[in-house]
Amino acid sequence: MADEEAKPRVLLVDDESAVWQLLGEKLGRSGFAWHGCSSAEEALACLEHEQFDAVLSDLKMPGMSGLGLLAEMQKRYPHVAFVMATGEDDIRVAVEAMKHGSDDYLVKPFHLDAAVESVRRAIRKRNLEAELEKYRQQLEEMVEQRTRQLQVAMKRIERAYDDTLEALGAALDLRDTETAGHSRRVSLYCLEIARAIGCTREQLKTIIRGAYLHDIGKIGIPDSILLKQGKLTQEEMAIMQTHVRIGYELLSRIPFLSPAAEIVLAHQERYDGTGYPQGLVGEEIPLGARIFAIADTLDAMTSDRPYRQALPFKAARDEIVRESGKQFDPDVVRVFLSLPEQTWENIRRQVAPARGRINHSASGEEQPFIKEMLVN
Repeated sequence: MADEEAKPRVLLVDDESAVWQLLGEKLGRSGFAWHGCSSAEEALACLEHEQFDAVLSDLKMPGMSGLGLLAEMQKRYPHVAFVMATGEDDIRVAVEAMKHGSDDYLVKPFHLDAAVESVRRAIRKRNLEAELEKYRQQLEEMVEQRTRQLQVAMKRIERAYDDTLEALGAALDLRDTETAGHSRRVSLYCLEIARAIGCTREQLKTIIRGAYLHDIGKIGIPDSILLKQGKLTQEEMAIMQTHVRIGYELLSRIPFLSPAAEIVLAHQERYDGTGYPQGLVGEEIPLGARIFAIADTLDAMTSDRPYRQALPFKAARDEIVRESGKQFDPDVVRVFLSLPEQTWENIRRQVAPARGRINHSASGEEQPFIKEMLVN
């Protein structure tokens, strides 16, 4: 009985009992205790009498929806982790749910292992936030001691967010398979250029996160547009261009990611002012976005596409020189040109696009991408 009480408790909410029964059995084998409900109303009644560490809820249910349940839980049980499950056509709603407090979302039909890991990550994140809140309440009495603990807790929360962000980036790669590995390579290209420019460690963190998540707003773009093989219409292009603001709105709500959100917003701007969404000119564009523009072009030209094979690095280099002063900042171009071509070739060999990992050891042991870059 004591072992059962020590297990993390998860409440599963879905009007199809077969769904939560299957997921519950997987959670049970993974070290969780669980209970299933067939409606949001039943879940709220259950939460009144029992304690849970997390709720995994379907979006569309008779009566109160998953969003309605999330809103009620934010008022009554703000410390309980929440994961939303949606269908493929409800990605925009999933993004909205994350804006309003959901810790993660899953797209049906989901893999059971991915669902279990999502729940585990959400509980870990909420536990860390609870610890941080506890530290804050005790600061008046134990300022010096608790300040050190607060710094440790903040680092742990930041790393937990990076785990979540890496999972989001991996999900985007799976959705847009033609560009698999693109965000990881571009992040490393940006890192090399930014280091050569002399950016501080904090600037490097911002640039890495902004580059890695530059296309995160595409989770709000319909597949019919994102995955279209032919040329986009003007209307479709206008919708596609909204991904920069969707990404900005998503990231800017997370305090430690707000600087990176500025790069996400500006990553389609051009040095001569002909980019979007704001038509920024020259140094009005954040430095990280000006660095990203070169890294993005470098990877786009040297990667295979359905309509052509990858071009050599020299072709990309020549194009970047031609666009200096138009698409690209001439000062950043000069720094890029000062770096040896072997730098870019080494990065392309290091990144394993399909698996979202980067190899930094002779033994071939893989490390989580964002965490590994920020440690080095």
